[in-house]
Amino acid sequence: MSIELLSLENVQEIARQYGYWAVFVGIALENTGIPLPGETITIVGGFLAGSGELNYWLVLGSAIAGAVLGDNFGYWIGKVGGWSFLVRAGRVFRIQERQIELAREQFSKNAAKAVFFGRFVTLLRIFAGPMAGIAQMPYRQFLLCNFGGATVWATTIVTLSYFLGNLVSLQQIVNWIARAGVVALILAIAFFLAPTIWKYGQEKLLAKD
Repeated sequence: MSIELLSLENVQEIARQYGYWAVFVGIALENTGIPLPGETITIVGGFLAGSGELNYWLVLGSAIAGAVLGDNFGYWIGKVGGWSFLVRAGRVFRIQERQIELAREQFSKNAAKAVFFGRFVTLLRIFAGPMAGIAQMPYRQFLLCNFGGATVWATTIVTLSYFLGNLVSLQQIVNWIARAGVVALILAIAFFLAPTIWKYGQEKLLAKD
């Protein structure tokens, strides 16, 4: 999911005009932490490859390269200044620093899974890189999970859109993948946030005693 400033028709036109660069730049910016429709551009790239307008392997390579590079940018942005930004943002929304700290601890425990599988999750795809940096995830571990996750995600998305494009409309493909991402987001929230909320509540109860 991203801020849909562009219609699907606009995304198609951009993909047709700029080809593999559109796929590379779109997903790279989204994985850096900018809410652009990178996944949609990747789907369109696979769809156009299925119709013979683009080459499947070049679309796949562009998606993997963009995802890896974008997440690397996001990681270093989070590592350098992400924590102070989160704390300041928390004050604006009246979220206590301890709550943010617990969320970071929970992410740290599951950082490898979050980076690898996060690309399939709506919103987490945008924030996984910066959050890994904020959580001080070891860079070598991040690189391995980043590359592995990018390869699995890009192969899945490009291949699905490549073959499904001959059976259903592009809009239907985008809708199906978007819904799957939302379901994954709900599961991720339950997995990551529920323990944080529970632990914070327990700490508050103990503090009152």
